[in-house]
Amino acid sequence: MSNTYSPREFGKLINRKTQTLQKWDRAGILKAHRTPTNRRYYTHEQYLQVIGKKDTVRYIVAYYRVSSAGQKNDLVNQRNALEQFCIANGKPVALWLFDIGSGLNYKRKNFLKLLDLVEQHEDNSPNNPETK
Repeated sequence: MSNTYSPREFGKLINRKTQTLQKWDRAGILKAHRTPTNRRYYTHEQYLQVIGKKDTVRYIVAYYRVSSAGQKNDLVNQRNALEQFCIANGKPVALWLFDIGSGLNYKRKNFLKLLDLVEQHEDNSPNNPETK
């Protein structure tokens, strides 16, 4: 997701013409930001304001899985690999989820929890950073 939009891109997002955005900017209805070369641009926060949504707090959830109980040792390796990746890329993980079960089994407890979190657009960081 881009943090800034040109007037044309922003207009397409909100279903308005560029000329309308220019008028709104001059009238003070929706002020555009300006680049050092005096070109207009809009931010994602402005987009959320126009469509009437608040910017939600986002957090990172790491999910890892093995197919059987015999592969429990691999869970540790997977978590370590995910941890190293996240640290190297500056991604703080708020919630670690794992499951032991077949990839074809859609009744995995933490997999379903992850799907619920996505569906609900949860905007609160979880209280328990370690889930078993």
